[in-house]
Order: sequence, then structure tokens, then C-alpha cells
Amino acid sequence: MLFLKQLFTWWNGQTLNTRFYTWRKGELVGTDQAGNRYYRAKSALPESIPERRWVVYNGYSEASAVPPGWHGWMHHRVDQPPKEGDYKPREWEKPHHVNQTGTAKAYRPPGSIVSGGKPAARAADYSAWKPE
Repeated sequence: MLFLKQLFTWWNGQTLNTRFYTWRKGELVGTDQAGNRYYRAKSALPESIPERRWVVYNGYSEASAVPPGWHGWMHHRVDQPPKEGDYKPREWEKPHHVNQTGTAKAYRPPGSIVSGGKPAARAADYSAWKPE
């Protein structure tokens, strides 16, 4: 079953092509607390970005599951990958939670047709613009 998932889908971990490229050229840099593995390889174009960086997700591929420290490394904002306990989140950062879009737990604002509500009444102080 794992072979079929890797053959026909890209959202379940890695495809066979990614597995082959990782095996041939990839150098494991580290893993995060979610079990995602981060790799790098020398770039084929020496004048451009010096190395290619990618992640192999542990399970379902969701880009928002990459922690901020690893995100900076993946996008070449920092040269050194984060070490265990090296990244200190800011006080306003919240822990990751799975994207709920398309599920019953998705956010539905007041007045949404999907939630069965009615649109909010128009404010009394509103008057439409009329040309002179």
C-alpha cells in the first residue's frame, strides 16, 4: 500500500522520485519535533543558490507544519540549520495546529451560509453614495 501511495500521490510523505533523489544526492541535516526530515544537496548551478534544501514530511505533506527555525533555513535566510533547543519562539507565536479547511471544524464567520446563519443586518448609520 505504501508503494502505491508513493507512486500515485504527492501528499503522503514523498514520491518515488523524491525518494530516489534523496537517496542519491541528499545529505540529512536534521529532524524536527514532528518527525519531518530536512535534507540538502549541492546545486547543479554553481553561480546560483549554493545548495538545494528540501523536507520529507512525516505523514501528510503540509507546508505549515515546518517550524519557524527550520523555515528560515529552508528559505536560505540563515546558513546554519537549527539545533535541538536552539530556536526560541517569540511570546506571540502559537503552536502549530492542523489546517481545518474543508472539514466540519473549519472556521465559519457569523452569517456564513454554510453555518446556517443569516447575514448581519445593515448598520442604521449607513447611507449609499449617490452621484450629484
